[in-house]
Amino acid sequence: MSDVTIELHRRKGDYGIDGDFEKISAGWVLTGVAAILVALVVATVWTLAAGLLITGVIIGVLTLAFMFFQGTYLWTTLIGKFRVWARILGNLRLRGDEQVLDLGCGRGALLLTVAQLLPRGRAVGIDLWTADQSGNSPEATLRNADLEGVADRIELHTGDITTRLPFADNTFDLILSSLVVHNIPSAEGRRAAIDEAVRVLRPGGRIVIADLLHTARYATRLQELGLTDIHRRNLGPHMWWGSPLLATRLVTATKPT
Repeated sequence: MSDVTIELHRRKGDYGIDGDFEKISAGWVLTGVAAILVALVVATVWTLAAGLLITGVIIGVLTLAFMFFQGTYLWTTLIGKFRVWARILGNLRLRGDEQVLDLGCGRGALLLTVAQLLPRGRAVGIDLWTADQSGNSPEATLRNADLEGVADRIELHTGDITTRLPFADNTFDLILSSLVVHNIPSAEGRRAAIDEAVRVLRPGGRIVIADLLHTARYATRLQELGLTDIHRRNLGPHMWWGSPLLATRLVTATKPT
């Protein structure tokens, strides 16, 4: 596990910022956040200086809450998620020859991390490359793979995880997904994604899904599909997306042999 952490601290790729940037770019979002923060600080100082104590305190509390939300979000997207996944992957104790699938791989934050642990294996990523991550594209993922030195261990596909995945039954030893399935708008679509993940998972293989919403339903569906050793837990403050109310939970399960 310590070796994984060392690699993460030395990561060379650019993995962007998590969020929906389809209508407003990440740059403009950050500019807006900075402007709001400056306005709140100025308002706090001005009201306190004017003797409006109660108003100043209220605005000050709002300022601190806003700073906490944004700071926690940035910590999670830039640092926290890497640390959490380092622990998760380390605890999986991979042999190094596994075939691994990352559902919604994005720019490769998880895909390339697990690829570092597969000197004799392969990490496959599939994504629609939508704007729920800044600068999301297969080209960005391939650049990151080159920078991380794992380009020969990965494979990328463009596809929708709610339809039939372009892989045969029982192909992968491990299925991973990080903050992707909750983006599927319908319950039927999320259920289809879980079903497809189980279909391509080999007997004895493991599925590991981190998500913000619907994780209890994922666990229920995995049980309905006959998987065993099902666990669901909160991943803690390193994966709070601005607030404890937006905590990430992990669902793990094993496909019977």
